[in-house]
Amino acid sequence: MRLLPRDEQFYQLFLKHIDKTVQAASLLAEAADLGDGQLTTAASRIQALEQEGDEVIHEIYVRLNRTFITPIDPEDIHSLSSSLDDILDGIEDCSHRMVAYRVHAPPKPMAELCRIILKSVRTLERAFTALSRNAPLTEHCIEVNRLEQTADDLGRDAVSNLFMTETDCILLIKLKEIYDILEQTVDNCEDVADALQNVVVKNS
Repeated sequence: MRLLPRDEQFYQLFLKHIDKTVQAASLLAEAADLGDGQLTTAASRIQALEQEGDEVIHEIYVRLNRTFITPIDPEDIHSLSSSLDDILDGIEDCSHRMVAYRVHAPPKPMAELCRIILKSVRTLERAFTALSRNAPLTEHCIEVNRLEQTADDLGRDAVSNLFMTETDCILLIKLKEIYDILEQTVDNCEDVADALQNVVVKNS
């Protein structure tokens, strides 16, 4: 029997946020595949999801300040929240720049990076579900790490090819910037996976 209360609501808030992130990543991946008018529509919805995600993160921080006994260490809750926020921010930033820079037909490697982000956040969703159930989650974290390596290889090849083939310097700068943000977003997914593995080690 517990002598002190433990606020389990943190798990539900993590799941609520990652659900919004999955929705945003799905919109980005679909729009990157279809291009043109889909990007503008997707960017608007992703922006709304990012704002909703900010509200969830704010609720986590407020609850963290008010809760004496937390289900995992407060610093881990803060680390997970911050990294989750970075993922959704990155997705929103990518969609915004695709529209602002008028990238009507994203190159295939760019669309593939968007799909990798979607795969990564779906895997993180399974990891957070496992965390909430006190179930094993290491395999999900390993999969996110594998996806990050795949994204690294893809991104480097895409940028290298860009500099060899693109003759429009302004377009090159625009595409390179978007590639950088996409790669950073995948890195942020890995940061969440690493933080989750840290939680596992601390509580094993």
